[in-house]
Amino acid sequence: MTTSQKTDAANEAMLARNLARVEELSQRLVAALSKQRPTPPSLEGPSPDLYAKAGAAYISEWLANPAKIMENQIALWGKSLQHYIQAQQALASGKLVPPEDDTPPDRRFQNPLWQTHPYFNYVKQQYLLTANAIEKTLEELEGLDDSDRQRLSFFTKQIINLMAPTNFLATNPDALERAVETEGQSLVDGLENLVRDVEANGGDLLVTLADRDAFKVGSNLATTEGAVVFRNRLFELIQYAPKTKTVYEKPVLLFPPWINKFYVLDLKPQNSLIRWIVEQGYTLFVVSWVNPDASYADVGLETYIEEGYLTALNEVKNICGVDQLNAVGYCIAGTTLALTLALMEKRGEASIGSATFFTTLTDFSDPGEFGVFLTDDFVDGIEAEARREGVLRSYYMARTFSYLRANDLIYTPAIRSYMLGEAPPAFDLLYWNGDSTNLPARMTVEYLRWLCQQNRFCENGVEILGETIEIGDVKVPVCAIACETDHIAAWRTSFDGVRKFGSRSKEFILSESGHIAGIVNPPSKDKYGYYVSDAPMSGSETWLKQAKHTNGSWWPEWEKWLRCRSGKQIPARKPGEGGTPVLCPAPGTYVLNEKYSDRS
Repeated sequence: MTTSQKTDAANEAMLARNLARVEELSQRLVAALSKQRPTPPSLEGPSPDLYAKAGAAYISEWLANPAKIMENQIALWGKSLQHYIQAQQALASGKLVPPEDDTPPDRRFQNPLWQTHPYFNYVKQQYLLTANAIEKTLEELEGLDDSDRQRLSFFTKQIINLMAPTNFLATNPDALERAVETEGQSLVDGLENLVRDVEANGGDLLVTLADRDAFKVGSNLATTEGAVVFRNRLFELIQYAPKTKTVYEKPVLLFPPWINKFYVLDLKPQNSLIRWIVEQGYTLFVVSWVNPDASYADVGLETYIEEGYLTALNEVKNICGVDQLNAVGYCIAGTTLALTLALMEKRGEASIGSATFFTTLTDFSDPGEFGVFLTDDFVDGIEAEARREGVLRSYYMARTFSYLRANDLIYTPAIRSYMLGEAPPAFDLLYWNGDSTNLPARMTVEYLRWLCQQNRFCENGVEILGETIEIGDVKVPVCAIACETDHIAAWRTSFDGVRKFGSRSKEFILSESGHIAGIVNPPSKDKYGYYVSDAPMSGSETWLKQAKHTNGSWWPEWEKWLRCRSGKQIPARKPGEGGTPVLCPAPGTYVLNEKYSDRS
């Protein structure tokens, strides 16, 4: 047998194996999809009411000003025809080159073939022409209020992103090149990745963002030394071991959000805020929330405050033998910390000497990009689903946050995994992002109705544990850190909430980057800078105009503020001293989705 014949035989054998593998994987995919739980239509997209409003506005515009509508349509036709003619002329010249391309840079089209190959360039330019025409028509459409326009713009953008040529095999040069290079193996591998993801999520499709085998919480993530020193049905309290001989008298109690797990602040030693705080000479306690199941259905905001915040506060005071401590709240945990502070003010309690807020909203009058999901059509659907299941499943939260950055968190990872057949990267932050949690039904509804929709804390007051509390009841010294490009807690809205606090002492720090990267920004990286200002907090724009920019992490700036409110130096405290029970080493059991057997 000649070398050529051997090669042909090997290729035929590979093809046969791949076809058999495709058949096997297809059967598995069908079986996995059959297990998918029905998703309520109200959680799949906006209500028909939004489409009706958009259609009515378009028809009204057509009747009132048909020339403008026709002008936009004819402009698209003209550009499309001109583009087609230019492409034909380029081909007729006998050279395999595309026509002139003045489209703006786009990360999705990085392969050189998008610029140099007539077919791919034509597809790309036509897609961008059409996308631009749709967006322009929407911008000029009259008869919609701001809320409906924002929602229509968001969901239109979702459709535009979905239809990008990069998302389809026949129009993705990267995927086609890889398939040719690997004799189709990449497509088989991609199908295997797809089946794996559908099977892992009970029939739902969530793209695996990171290599699940590359990390283990407590082994190469969340490794800062400490111990669980208290546990109840809602949280484990972790006390971290000191790294200095002396510490400040007032301990720090950090409340992370229960939408995700706390170890985003303790990923690796070099970017761990938890480790860094301990290294600065503070006794640090961190709350690790339980990942609730249906038995937590009736756990509400009051439960989180009473069994979570107030209980953790008292435990830390007792362990350290102090009357006051400094508290930190991140995202939704910062919102609830503000509620707790207002409640304590009404009760005349002064156990918190200062409060720090990371990317926290307390005024929801402008919830930013997330506001498209806060209208009744979605919230009604969320309420019905949460009450039926006892929890809002993590699937919905993960999917919602992903669609706020669809190209980065859905389509690009899906292309790499399913079309290029690549294994997910070993990326700690993306691993954490996929390690999401459920939310108790009652808490979910109260948070969305009372705070996000009705903005009671800022406007008419919200009743918590027998007290009606308002945002002005927050009186302790506060420091708030917001992030410039945060798509979950817009910094200007965060600023407005802090501005309405009743505190006489307020510090505001604006970090560059987004909701996570802007917070997890260690000094050693010297990556993102921050802004501070001596201007009064009368308005965000005035404040920013007078703000000073500093390169590097905001952590030292905050620590300088915290240091002044932390008391004298005392001998370092160790977990378990003074008879405090050590229940298990950090990071504990709740973060591993293990629940303590005695939840009484």
